[in-house]
Amino acid sequence: MTVRIGIPKGSTPGENRVALVPGITGKYKKLGVELLLEHGAGAAASFPDELYEDVTFCRNLAELSEQAQVMLSVQPPNLDEVELLHSEQVILGYMYPHRRPEVALALRDRNLTSFAMELLPRITRAQSMDALTSQAAVAGYKAVLMAANMIGRFLPMLTTPAGTIRPAKVLVIGAGVAGLQAIATAKRLGAIVEAYDVRRATREQVQSLGGRFVALEVDAEAEGGYARQLTPEEEEQERALLADHIAQAEVVISTAAIPGRDAPKLIFQDAVERMRPGSVIVDLAAATGGNCVLTVAGEDVIHKGVHIYGPENVPSQLPVDASELYARNLLNFVQLIVKDGELVLDWEDPIISGSVLTHNRELHYELSIPSTMEAALAQTLKQGVVK
Repeated sequence: MTVRIGIPKGSTPGENRVALVPGITGKYKKLGVELLLEHGAGAAASFPDELYEDVTFCRNLAELSEQAQVMLSVQPPNLDEVELLHSEQVILGYMYPHRRPEVALALRDRNLTSFAMELLPRITRAQSMDALTSQAAVAGYKAVLMAANMIGRFLPMLTTPAGTIRPAKVLVIGAGVAGLQAIATAKRLGAIVEAYDVRRATREQVQSLGGRFVALEVDAEAEGGYARQLTPEEEEQERALLADHIAQAEVVISTAAIPGRDAPKLIFQDAVERMRPGSVIVDLAAATGGNCVLTVAGEDVIHKGVHIYGPENVPSQLPVDASELYARNLLNFVQLIVKDGELVLDWEDPIISGSVLTHNRELHYELSIPSTMEAALAQTLKQGVVK
């Protein structure tokens, strides 16, 4: 039986990306699958329906879900959307189980097989599917443009008949994919760039992009390329070191994140108050609590003349290229689970077993949730909201 793959429009406010772009429909056709697309799914990403070939259009999510065996999404479905999905359906996309535990539980109890793109193991074979990496690159680039738009001065040095304007100083906190892209973008705009990361291995990467590496004399490298939790003593050293560099910067781009956990606090009120009025902090970790103690997700907070901006879902603000990258990540994953037009889930494959969230009414992710949430969801299911 030919696998039918459905791409919904999605209903998350502010989400402009789409899980399928016109340029790769032919690659799906070579896999022997049938593509179903909800009308208008790509419109917010500047991909109107008429650009798509080799797809069958569905009027709404209910019609799409009724026919599709596999669903490709950007954001996780809400509880009402989970109700429209049928038992044993496969859904692939971002799931955010640590932020949306009620959805993970609903997917489990609905007997859906779900794969979370953010749970992909950090192995070489999975690099082409790594949506966290592709979307982080978009966010790092955009963050610098946001800061440049907010700050009341030039980033590059300018020599004019009226005198020379010195270049702005930019500090990037976190030298992961987003941070490295922020460093490269700020340098291209002519700023003086420093970067901080607790992982010593990032020093050469920062320097190769023209940034000055700010070092803490500890090695906090952890498994998977992430940073480990610092000791209280190391945190005090980090706070003092960063406070001095933050005070000297006119732009701070903060990117530090820990998968499945709240963002670490790295920018404290006393450091913000040492910055020059008019300086800007763009906190890319706002959605998970922020790296700055003053960050409010989705808002521009002004404290003692300093802007602390906590944008949410930054990749969605560049939906064309973000969708292109994300759609290819999904395609590469689908190529693992579709063989000759049929769905084949090889649970011995570490990519498949490592990224599964729910399967056979089991949750394959440790949620830190109160028992009251479990009870509330059980009551909701009993009442028929999620059948």
